[in-house]
Amino acid sequence: MSPHLDAVRVERVWVAGGVVRIAARTRELTVACPDCGRGSARVHSRYGRALADVAVGGRPVVIELSVRRLFCDGPSCGRRTFAEQVEGLTARYQRRSPLLQHLVEMAGVLLAGRGGARLLQILQTPLSRTSVLFHLMRLPLPPATTLRVLGVDDFALYSDVYGTLLVDADTRLPIELWAGRDAEQLAAWLRTHPGVDVVCRDGSLVYRQGIADGAPDAVQVSDRFHLWQGLSKRVGDVAAAHRGCLSAAVPEPEAASPPASPAAPSDEADTAARRHAKRLFEAVHAVTDTGRSLNSAARELGLNRHTVSKYARAATWQECVRRVPPRRPTSLDPYLDYLRQRWEEGEHTATVLHQEISAKGYRGHYQRVKMAIASLRRGLPIDTPRERPPSPRQVTRWITTAPSRRDLHTTEALRRLLDHCPELARTHDLVRQFAAMLDTRDARPLAHWLEQLSGPASQPWPAWPTPSARTSPQSCRASPPRSSPASTRAASAI
Repeated sequence: MSPHLDAVRVERVWVAGGVVRIAARTRELTVACPDCGRGSARVHSRYGRALADVAVGGRPVVIELSVRRLFCDGPSCGRRTFAEQVEGLTARYQRRSPLLQHLVEMAGVLLAGRGGARLLQILQTPLSRTSVLFHLMRLPLPPATTLRVLGVDDFALYSDVYGTLLVDADTRLPIELWAGRDAEQLAAWLRTHPGVDVVCRDGSLVYRQGIADGAPDAVQVSDRFHLWQGLSKRVGDVAAAHRGCLSAAVPEPEAASPPASPAAPSDEADTAARRHAKRLFEAVHAVTDTGRSLNSAARELGLNRHTVSKYARAATWQECVRRVPPRRPTSLDPYLDYLRQRWEEGEHTATVLHQEISAKGYRGHYQRVKMAIASLRRGLPIDTPRERPPSPRQVTRWITTAPSRRDLHTTEALRRLLDHCPELARTHDLVRQFAAMLDTRDARPLAHWLEQLSGPASQPWPAWPTPSARTSPQSCRASPPRSSPASTRAASAI
């Protein structure tokens, strides 16, 4: 029935109460004493053992084994009798077969307490979560091996208290953990564990110093996560340096047109909302008309499934036009005519205009007056709503997100921004080139990428401007080019 039963003589197999029971006896063989190693076949007595084994056919198995207790005839041995053990079937003081015990231990290693207990329940070996953890803690630790690639990173315990974690990058198993980020402690650990060839770390100067002191011959590299994190920070610096260009991502609002009569509705997309609805309608039907499912179309277009379902059910795009609620009155409305009059008279300072209408009884905030004056600065009616421009962090997220994961609104806004600002367009191209190197793990284009990054200032895209540089929508100029020291470590980590 099972290979580990070949060493015993099976006498009977039956099923009782949903449990497969096997009656077996050990064979009359010479057994070595566990202390002196001298063989003995002189029987002292027999006793029965009940061993749980792996389930068969979805039923638990119990082996009722009759084993011998033997005399030890060694003159110098202090043991008088000993119980025989069957290799592969029994172990001292254990009521499970080694095969079942290994199964319990592996369930604890892979799934820990609750998960391991659920798995063993399915395998007809019911154990509590505490029992699974007990067997897990009894396992001996794996032998220490010489590390070749070491991973060093920090983690936050709470608030501003950090700890250091060391990981074997080959096996991906944690090997050491301590509180704090101390260069001397890391250097001492590396001195007591020689043989480390490569250390993968973040951009911390503390870890850099500790590795240089403890393992000066080790190569220090950055992993994919920290490489991309450092690149995202630099993209954020570029976006902040071109803050004046970010408003180009917002479409220009149109003057309010008189509502069309119900008898003759317009079929043309003459407003931003109608154009958006028409664009979504065409994109959704271009995918769903080919027989693709709604979930597949939603994943490809980056839209919610309910949105795709609404546009797929519609016969025309006019059915999907979003109904814009009427503009809510504000406390500034009684003073809009006065603000328009003062603007035409030449007063263009929001602070002065706020003080004037406050003297007339306005109790609102200065920011509302500033936003109303902003519409006049763009040559638009004072009550025309306008979408807020994206922040540098939001533009950074747009650039670093894979194109296949951007929704239609983000794609259109980023296209308008990149068409307006060539420096951000160049940044976007370099980010996508670097992402391709990380995805394919091919570092051959890295040298050319670094040349583009630190190219001469005559190129259309200056390399990585500093955050202090500021631009205006009329002039996109960045600071003098300079290369990033962190980028020189990219080749080792791709």
